[in-house]
Amino acid sequence: MTALEQTQRWPVANVSAAVVGAQAGASADVVATVGDQDRVYRIASLAKTVVGWVAMVAVEEGTIALDDPLGQPGCTVRHLLSHAGGYAFDGPDPIARPGARRMYSKTGIEMVADAIAHAADMPFDEYLRGAVLDPLSMTVTELRGSPAHAMWSTARDMCSFVRELMCPTLISVASATCATTPAFSDLAGVIPGLGRFDPCPWGLGFEVRGNKTPHWTGSCNSPETFGHFGGAGTFLWVDRGIPGGRSVGCVALTDRSFDEWSAEALVLWPQLSDAVIAEAGGR
Repeated sequence: MTALEQTQRWPVANVSAAVVGAQAGASADVVATVGDQDRVYRIASLAKTVVGWVAMVAVEEGTIALDDPLGQPGCTVRHLLSHAGGYAFDGPDPIARPGARRMYSKTGIEMVADAIAHAADMPFDEYLRGAVLDPLSMTVTELRGSPAHAMWSTARDMCSFVRELMCPTLISVASATCATTPAFSDLAGVIPGLGRFDPCPWGLGFEVRGNKTPHWTGSCNSPETFGHFGGAGTFLWVDRGIPGGRSVGCVALTDRSFDEWSAEALVLWPQLSDAVIAEAGGR
């Protein structure tokens, strides 16, 4: 049985999943799929990773800067993208000082999107399409509300995004590394639905696995693995730590809310991740 065939036992009505691989020095390609790759799903918080990439495009274009002040005194774009801005999960009022602890906040992501839109003098969804979606031929992906969670896409489109994460074409390698490695790395914090971790590493729109245990990725994923899971029962991750300088990524989209099967998902998702790593020749 191939790793992705495990998804056929998941307690969901529909699932579309894929594995993306990249050899050292080569482009990334989809190496395995299961389910309808063109079925449209709400991807929920996977949108935050796309916003993080858009933000890095905006930084390279000079539209914004990571150290631009934004929000409460002492808070910057970098703080907000890495959930270190002191804002609660939802709501406009800060509840802690910037850089005090990791506080997962959709508000912070929305503030960054608004700042990009204001600086570029265009709606954020237009900037999103021009900066990331159109260049990556993510033709189905659509923002239908909050940039923090109201995005719909397909496994095919998200594989295009994962290939970009593995082998950046829209931003420099330095910018990609900045986005996918920990910012304010010593902060402790809580990941909703998962638990409290100290430290709780986070990049710019991307969760970094670090040494979190238990975790929604697998025990075989390297600490450098980055990605996100979504409340719609979705996830993506990229692990660049495969022997021989190779990388592997995994996308899984479902149509069942994470809250409805979280206990099962937090067993099944790591099992799948470990199987994907094993098939890729990893740990």
